[in-house]
Amino acid sequence: MRTVLNILNFVLGGFLTTLSWLLATVVSMVLVITLPLTRSCWEITKLSLVPYGNEAIHVDELRPEGKSAVLNAGGTLLNVVWLVLFGWWLCLLHITTGIAQCLTVIGIPVGIANFKIAAIALWPVGRRVVSVETAQAARETNAYRHFQSK
Repeated sequence: MRTVLNILNFVLGGFLTTLSWLLATVVSMVLVITLPLTRSCWEITKLSLVPYGNEAIHVDELRPEGKSAVLNAGGTLLNVVWLVLFGWWLCLLHITTGIAQCLTVIGIPVGIANFKIAAIALWPVGRRVVSVETAQAARETNAYRHFQSK
């Protein structure tokens, strides 16, 4: 089912959003100041191409032992730069594509996926695209650790 939905996403506008993310990735590589944004850009490019079966999860959820206040502050600063340069127009593109997809009954699930990616487009630094199963396992492990510590 994931394959069918991914193909449907690609045909109904996912190609356009993926190309936009690819453009943002290339621009972030060319501009020296935005070079640190390239990894996050590439991660979300993958999610835009194949949204079903994948999920964007924050690095702190994947590896909680690696949390650092300095890295989080740097990530926040990069996210602000991202929002100003790329995030707002990629978010608008995903919202527009999602609305267009929701106009058809068959496109509603794909439109909802685009709305989820639109939220990620505003603040992507520090996120990694992993399988849904890996994301669920990381969340369960973190919840278990949280309750064990209390």
